[in-house]
Amino acid sequence: MQKNYEYDAVVVGSGPNGLACAIQLQRSGLSVLLIEGSEQIGGGMRSKEFFPGYLSDVCSAIHPMAAGSPFFSQLPLTDYGLEYINPPVLAAHPFDNGTSASLKSSLYETANGLGIDKGDYLDLMQPIVENWPKLAEDILGPFKIPKELIASLQFGLSAMKSAKWLSNRFKTEEAKALFAGMAAHSFLPLDQLSTAAVGLVLMANGHLKGWPLPKGGSQAIANALLSYFESLGGKVQMGWMVRSYGEIPPAKAVIFDTGPKQLIEIAGDHLPSIYKKKASEVSLRPRRI
Repeated sequence: MQKNYEYDAVVVGSGPNGLACAIQLQRSGLSVLLIEGSEQIGGGMRSKEFFPGYLSDVCSAIHPMAAGSPFFSQLPLTDYGLEYINPPVLAAHPFDNGTSASLKSSLYETANGLGIDKGDYLDLMQPIVENWPKLAEDILGPFKIPKELIASLQFGLSAMKSAKWLSNRFKTEEAKALFAGMAAHSFLPLDQLSTAAVGLVLMANGHLKGWPLPKGGSQAIANALLSYFESLGGKVQMGWMVRSYGEIPPAKAVIFDTGPKQLIEIAGDHLPSIYKKKASEVSLRPRRI
């Protein structure tokens, strides 16, 4: 007997990943329902008035991958009200003596600010910046054999290292701190293998597309994504905190953009025991840098 489905897919959670997933499925001709527990769309990509007249970002504020993402860059979000502001200095690491090391859009301006590490910085970053348009889809997408094998291998030789190891190639505290600060966005110990990849990707995208600030706060990105999703025919239900899998309307596929703890609470009976064990370990693990 064929089961009657209300939707082709239901996406639970409206963070950037949930919104991107819902859009891609809807663009593919499927019927999609997006469910968000809060009365406000966006997950960590939200802005609120905590004080009257002052709009503050709840979580994310600067979006290093917003303009450089292969997926986001193909969406007509400017048609739905999104406007980016591009600051001349993307990020800075301050020191106790009042100086700082800065990441700027220009690869050479950044390198010039690192003194005797200028050459080492260019040797590290210039090949990645030049090859990034060919690398982005392979590196940011699902794991597969890369289309650009040689360029990917060259990137991987540096990316697979720990951030601590790679930062020690520099001589100055400025260069070391700048790279370590970028890699710290991994939320992993900096002596862990592959943490260098996060720093490399963020810095390369800064030199190519900048680290844009959405005008009106992070909520502007969420609002534009939602408007585009709805223009495609997608449905959204906000203020619906899903507590159990049985609440979700019948669908061929259910996708969760939640934390592991919430996923287990909602759909634990549908998950393998080994997966639940690993997900529980992740949700309980303290974050440290």
